[in-house]
Amino acid sequence: MSDNQSKGKLFLIPNLLGDQAPLEVLPLSIRKVIESIDYYIVENEKVARRFIKTISPKKSQDKLHIQKLNKFTSELEIPDFLNPCLEGQDVAIISDAGCPGVADPGAVIVDLAHKSKIDVIPLVGPSSILLGLMASGLNGQSFAFNGYLPIDKNERKKSLKKFENRSRQENQTQIFIETPYRNNQLIDDLCKALHPLTKLCIAVDLTTEDELVKTKTVEQWCQEKIDIHKRPAIYLILAS
Repeated sequence: MSDNQSKGKLFLIPNLLGDQAPLEVLPLSIRKVIESIDYYIVENEKVARRFIKTISPKKSQDKLHIQKLNKFTSELEIPDFLNPCLEGQDVAIISDAGCPGVADPGAVIVDLAHKSKIDVIPLVGPSSILLGLMASGLNGQSFAFNGYLPIDKNERKKSLKKFENRSRQENQTQIFIETPYRNNQLIDDLCKALHPLTKLCIAVDLTTEDELVKTKTVEQWCQEKIDIHKRPAIYLILAS
């Protein structure tokens, strides 16, 4: 590549959080970007191709160059993912759901882009973390996202206690997620581990027709059990 050849940009494309009409949630700018880019880094190729086809039905799937970035990707492969950018081609990361790099493996590519002096362009789209926080009524000035809880029951209880103590000491909203098929068990664990007056927001199926967002005390949640088995959810707590 000659010194005066411009590099491509790395675009971060948010995906939908559920099965809804894309343009009800995503801005038109995302369609324009997808129609102009043929190089993609994705977590799941089938999911990404379906998303691209939904956004731009006329785009040729045969022309797409797709690299997979997930738990099976070798670290030795990653440095080559941005080679198209170095050759002047734009590249895009598409998350499976929500925003790339946020509770998503895309961050390693973004870091590589900065090191390679490649411009990073984040696009507007749904984030369950921010949408849940917006709708919770909890502290939006100070908050922390803690990712997934431990699977081990004892470690999970310790983590919940730790988050609750941090929330109480710093008046800070603590946010976490769980694998959908463990949602109901998590609610039981929350009832057992947290103080009855701690506020708990549960936000389910955000941006879809089945969306549910409620904030109650832990004690109130324990009295009114809900069934959200296998439904994408995010949890937020704020201790008194």
